[in-house]
Amino acid sequence: MVTVLSCCCLASAQAGQITVDSSTVLETLDKSHPRLFLKDEGLESLKKQYAKDNILRKYLKDVIEQADAFAGKSMLTHRKIGPRLLHVSRECLSRIYALCLAYRWTGEERYAKKAVENLLAVCAFKDWNPSHFLDVAEMSHAVGLGYDWLYSYLDAETREKIKAGLIKNGLEPGLKVYERDRGWVRSEHNWNQVCNGGLIIGALAIAESNPRYAEQIVPAAVRSLPRALKSYAPDGAWGEGPGYWYYATRYTAYGLAALQSALGRDFGLSKIDGLSEAGNFPIHTTGPTGMLVNLADSGERARRRPMPCMFWLARTFDNPFFAQSEHAVVAKRGAGPRHVVWYIPPAENEAESRELDRYFRGPVEVAVFRSAWNDPDALFVGVKAGYNQVNHGHLDLGNFELDALGVRWVRDLGSDNYNLPGYWDGKRGGKRWSYYRLNSKSHSIPLLNGEDQDPMGESRFIRFDSKKSFAHALIDLTSAYQKFAKKVTRGVAISSRQAVIVQDEFEIEKPCEITWAMTTDAEISFDKEWIARLTLDGRELVARVLSPYHARFTVESAEQKPPEKTNKGVKRLTLRLPQAKGNVRIAILLSPVWKGGDYISSTGLKPLAEW
Repeated sequence: MVTVLSCCCLASAQAGQITVDSSTVLETLDKSHPRLFLKDEGLESLKKQYAKDNILRKYLKDVIEQADAFAGKSMLTHRKIGPRLLHVSRECLSRIYALCLAYRWTGEERYAKKAVENLLAVCAFKDWNPSHFLDVAEMSHAVGLGYDWLYSYLDAETREKIKAGLIKNGLEPGLKVYERDRGWVRSEHNWNQVCNGGLIIGALAIAESNPRYAEQIVPAAVRSLPRALKSYAPDGAWGEGPGYWYYATRYTAYGLAALQSALGRDFGLSKIDGLSEAGNFPIHTTGPTGMLVNLADSGERARRRPMPCMFWLARTFDNPFFAQSEHAVVAKRGAGPRHVVWYIPPAENEAESRELDRYFRGPVEVAVFRSAWNDPDALFVGVKAGYNQVNHGHLDLGNFELDALGVRWVRDLGSDNYNLPGYWDGKRGGKRWSYYRLNSKSHSIPLLNGEDQDPMGESRFIRFDSKKSFAHALIDLTSAYQKFAKKVTRGVAISSRQAVIVQDEFEIEKPCEITWAMTTDAEISFDKEWIARLTLDGRELVARVLSPYHARFTVESAEQKPPEKTNKGVKRLTLRLPQAKGNVRIAILLSPVWKGGDYISSTGLKPLAEW
């Protein structure tokens, strides 16, 4: 398949505002409890499935073990880390899901008792830290769920205490933000889904006794959510990277599932363009090592982990491929409560054939290529385009990552400490770009005169071709380097499914030094000055300069000093072209040494226009 783009693919990502009448929003409310996510009839259906399903039995066993562990933990306290209470909110959420599901499944009162103790503890907090509203949203989720799922167990006095805490610390602060109509209400990133989703759950949990909160919050949330959900268009990618894809998408699932279960409708939110394709993004951006294409503020060596929202996506959009992929991950890593809540039995056969290569369009674009699925030694390369001002973004347009032989040879270092001074100051000249992991100097991209990419820079794929012999993508990077160059194009190709070529072409207007670099954990030696041999975990990869013929590799350290993360042992394979001018081409061949010692030692060289 060949895709040639002449303009950015943003037009299809538009989603209109959805209006909901507050006076009628609760007309379809299910006034019974539990009404959120898993009603009693759904639980009974799961128990029938449990009797004949060994996988569901294993998932339940995992959840009960988690509940048993939580039952022995001390009470939560109001203890912030930096400006955040988020770790406490998330711990509460994990406890409440596991303990409440264990109680509902087994009927053992000790689980309910411990859940109530946790709920009362957090509802007695002075606040849920509204200055960092994610903390409020996730705690509202936890408390709303606990109130709903334990409603019949709670006595009237305890119900009122929990409800009062939810209103005071969650719903009332939420209404104030909606009234101001700024911040996360208008954002297009993960805060939108998390904050709206958490408040929807909290409001619907108490909607029959305190309807005014749901009557105000649900319409406001439904108006706000399309601002973020449109970012999935057209192919399900997420600009903040695969790591934040999970945070945003799980709260998309929570919010929409709460609406569907409590009100019987989601007001058309699930039909917004791109959401039905979203499950493809983590599947295809996971390399054979299990590591994600680590763009934006993903954690170091971020790996594909269990994502229960994949089951929700599979159920909502009738796509067993998403569920099949999730079952495979859970088999290695274990299940959580939401895997039971949204459980789908595995398909008897492979749900869908998967293409080796995938191009995700959108505000941030990603192309991935691989030699095979279900082979831990397969060759894989991922490369990104988009814009540097995306939330959680780095100055990394054109960055690539490479897996082969079961290891990651070229990697993105990931995020640094969010509490570093100025970490969120991402304007041109902002403090954020002084941090090594976030600026261009740590990424596998060109540097012109040693300078970072323009923080306002944008890029896009101008060609994607998935043919078997020479799959490749071309990216127009000119906007990121316009201080020195009239045009910059990067090509990344997987040749014969055995080696990777990275080729950069420049039209330099202002003479400058060009640095080509890639970041690696490997030990590096040289067969010749233009041939580097990388060794990692007993495997080898050979890097060869194809162009220019006079260029020579060097090795630099990527290590930094505290308080930044130190990157101990990480290296940069580099080459430098001093005083480059006019038309310049740099082409590097990256060849894994396959079993038996075979590798591609050379290949033909063509201009990118002829790829």
